[in-house]
Amino acid sequence: MPTGKRAVVSLGHSALGNTTLEQMDRVKPAAKALADLVEAGYELAITHSNGPQVSMIHKAMTELRRVYIDYTPAPMCVCSAMSQGYVGYDIQNALRSELLGRGISKSVSTILTQVTVDPYDEAFYEPTKKIGRYMSKEDADVEINKGNYVVEEEGKGFLRVVAAPKPHDIVEIDSIRTLLDAGQVVIACGGGGIPVIEQNHVLRGASAVIEKDAVAGKLAADLAVDTLIILTSVPNVYKNFGRENQEAIGEATLAEMQKLAEEGQFGEGTMKPKIEAAAEYLNKVPGGKVIITSMDSVADALKGKTGTVITA
Repeated sequence: MPTGKRAVVSLGHSALGNTTLEQMDRVKPAAKALADLVEAGYELAITHSNGPQVSMIHKAMTELRRVYIDYTPAPMCVCSAMSQGYVGYDIQNALRSELLGRGISKSVSTILTQVTVDPYDEAFYEPTKKIGRYMSKEDADVEINKGNYVVEEEGKGFLRVVAAPKPHDIVEIDSIRTLLDAGQVVIACGGGGIPVIEQNHVLRGASAVIEKDAVAGKLAADLAVDTLIILTSVPNVYKNFGRENQEAIGEATLAEMQKLAEEGQFGEGTMKPKIEAAAEYLNKVPGGKVIITSMDSVADALKGKTGTVITA
C-alpha cells in the first residue's frame, strides 16, 4: 500500500542529452535528483522526453532500409517504443544504483506505454514536428508519395514532419498504478507515450509524436498525485525571460500563469507546454501543486528556496 506523498516527475531534454554516450552520463545527475525526491518521502512515476532519441532511431532505421533493401523502415510508433525501452533502461539502472548507494532498496521498473490519440485531432492536418535526416528532393518525393508530410529548410534539404496530437487515454494506466501501489518507482509514458489509434478494439500505431509535457499532465491527473514536478533547464519560470528585466516567478495561481501565457510570456515549444500541463493536472486535481525547476535545484525547490510553484 502507498505510504508517502506521490508525484509525477517529468524529465526534460537536459536530463538525457543527444547521444547514447551523453545519455549514460546525463542520467547520473538525474538519478541523484530523483533519489532526493524518494528520500523526501515521494513515491514516483517518472516520464521523460525523447526528441533526439526517437529522431536518431528513425534516421538509423531509414538508413538501414537504404543499405539493405530487404529491411523495411520502422514506423514512428515502433521508433517511439524503441526509445522508451533504451531510455528507460538507462534511467532505471542509474536510479537503482543511486538508491542502493543511499541504502534504499526499491524496485525501479519501466513500462512501455501506449497512449491513444484522436484520429481527427487537428494536429494531423497541420503536422509540425520535424524528425529524421535531411533528404534530397528525390527522397522527399518518395515520402510525399507515401502520404507523409515534408518541409524544406533552405540550404539543408528536406525533413519529414509528423503530427503532435493531444493524449487521450493512457492504455497501461492500471499497470502503472498497481506498481506504484506496490511501492515501486515507475518509468512510464516516455517521450509522450507510443501514439496509437483504437480501431475495433485493436490498437494501431499512429504516425505521430505526443508532447512529453502534455502526457505528464495527463498522467498526473489520472493518478491524482499530490505533486507534478517538471524538471527543465532553468530553476524557475520567468517573466520577460532573456531580457534585462527578467523576473523569476516564485508562487502563482494557475489563472495568473495562464494570463501570462496569453500575453506571450512563454515560448510555444519551451515553457508554454509546461503551463498547459499544469492546467491539465490542476483542473482535475485542484488540491495538488506543480513545481517547475531544474534538476540541480530539486532539493532547494522542495524547501521553498527556489522553483516556481503553481496551485489552483
